[in-house]
Amino acid sequence: MSRPVENPDYAAFLKRIIRAYSKRIAEGDIEALADLSGIVAELDHAIAQAVLQLRAQHGYSWADIARPLGITRQAAQQRWGGDSS
Repeated sequence: MSRPVENPDYAAFLKRIIRAYSKRIAEGDIEALADLSGIVAELDHAIAQAVLQLRAQHGYSWADIARPLGITRQAAQQRWGGDSS
């Protein structure tokens, strides 16, 4: 039996961690800015992988992907895809 996925709670937890980390950096740890920047790159990669899997494994269209992001299907396809489907 699979357990329910609590994505909204998990996302809220992640946002709290990122805010707390930025506050720690703001207290004077200038060297940690590079680590924070690396998190941005990791997040961009994670989004691209999620889009790829949603399309390949679950059949979501570019319009489906774009809707929760508040962008057009063309913008989603241009950013993450480029295929003609």
